[in-house]
Amino acid sequence: MSDEISVNRRALHDYHILERFEAGIALKGTEVKSIRGGYANLNQAFARVENGEVFLYDSDIQPYVRASFEQHVAKRARKLLLHKPEIAKLQEATAVAGHTLVALRMFWKNGKVKVEIGIAKGKEARDKREDLKDRAEKREMEREKAQFNRRHAV
Repeated sequence: MSDEISVNRRALHDYHILERFEAGIALKGTEVKSIRGGYANLNQAFARVENGEVFLYDSDIQPYVRASFEQHVAKRARKLLLHKPEIAKLQEATAVAGHTLVALRMFWKNGKVKVEIGIAKGKEARDKREDLKDRAEKREMEREKAQFNRRHAV
C-alpha cells in the first residue's frame, strides 16, 4: 500500500506555501475503511482554528459501501490533532491578512492517517504564469540534457 492517500495539487498551484505542519486526524471507523479503499479527496479542503482547536473542512471521504448501520457524512468537519504551541502558531499565522490554512496531502504514517496542512498565501495570476514558465524551461533543459547524453554516450 502506498503512503500517499490524496494530494491537493490545486493548493500548490494557487498558493505560496510558507510553512507545513503534520497533524493527526480524528476519524470514524467507516472513514478509515473508505480511505483504505481509496475514496478520499482533499481538493478544496482547508482548515480553521476555532476555540483552540483546528478543524478540517471540505475534505471528501465517501461513505463506506459495506458499512452496516452506522455511516459517516462525506464532507463533515474533522478535528485535527496538534500540540498547543502548534495551534497557537497557526492561530497567529491566520490572523495575518491574506494567510490561510490549506490541506496539502493525506498520508499513512505508522498505520495512522495524517494530514499535512500548510500556512498559505494566495498567488497572483502573474506568479502562476511565472511558475508555469519556469516549469516549462526546466522541462526543456532536462530534455536537452538527456538528448546530449544520448548522443555522447560512451
